[in-house]
Amino acid sequence: MDAARRPHRDRDRRPGHPGQHREGRRMSDTATHPDTPRITRLPDDFRWPGGKRIAVIFNIAFEAWSDGQAPGIGPMGNVLKPGYFDTNAHSWASFGVNRGIHRLIGIAEKHGVKTSVMVNGVICERDPATVRRIAELGHEIVNHSWGMDVIPVYLDEAAERANLRRNHDLLAGTSGTAPTGWISPRGTGSLISSRLLAEAGYLHHGDMNDDDRPYVMDFGQHRIVAIPLTMDVNDLPTCIRYGQGPRHMLETFEDCFAAFCERETAPLMLDVTAHTHVMGRPSGAWVYDEIMGRVAKAGDVWVGTRQEMARHVLDTI
Repeated sequence: MDAARRPHRDRDRRPGHPGQHREGRRMSDTATHPDTPRITRLPDDFRWPGGKRIAVIFNIAFEAWSDGQAPGIGPMGNVLKPGYFDTNAHSWASFGVNRGIHRLIGIAEKHGVKTSVMVNGVICERDPATVRRIAELGHEIVNHSWGMDVIPVYLDEAAERANLRRNHDLLAGTSGTAPTGWISPRGTGSLISSRLLAEAGYLHHGDMNDDDRPYVMDFGQHRIVAIPLTMDVNDLPTCIRYGQGPRHMLETFEDCFAAFCERETAPLMLDVTAHTHVMGRPSGAWVYDEIMGRVAKAGDVWVGTRQEMARHVLDTI
């Protein structure tokens, strides 16, 4: 069985697995396998640029599916019988390319906020002008696989490398800027994704959820910053999975942000994530607008992109 398909429970039992770290100010693990990196976590006295304790990242998920594929979820909730193309879900998701991306980027520009935009490679073929414009405005382009249906955990190593390279070249050629960050569809990389990304020269990825701040994964000759994609303030699970309205996402942000400011003393990060086909609609975009405005008025907060965050981490520790 190759590394991409090895059961996770076997990885967890190996000595030196990243989950088995020692307590300490900076907790590091010695790698004992090519896919088991040495982990360096941020200490409690770490601060973001400007000496800020709290970081907020505004993400935009600009997503599409391969030809002939549709999302596995949609506004109707009930799943069609196997073998039938879900025209409803496909049309619902297409809103993001047609209208949603322009509305959300417009909100970010109004507030002077640079976002991290997850872009599927297939969008470069369908709407290259928009991808180019996003980059020209100074927003970060994050490699998000070819399509939302191309998930690394399903690929063998050769296919995963090919998918990474194909999309990297497409995004670089279309936007004029080579991506330095990656987030897998569903946030689900394979067991070897972190190493492959580090070897490819990537600066950061967002497929980890085991910390409330970034950390460095060192594979020997290559290293990469793991920046958790926090799901607390994310429109897809909030509105689609849990069936809550947009206002609930605003209330969740208010509660999280208050807890960060009033009940925590450690350095923390919070993602605010909007999908172009979900909150890119008028009924939800106002929440993204409202949250940006509130963060801009906050005090001890740094707002930046994932790329900027990763560079600061590497420059600091």
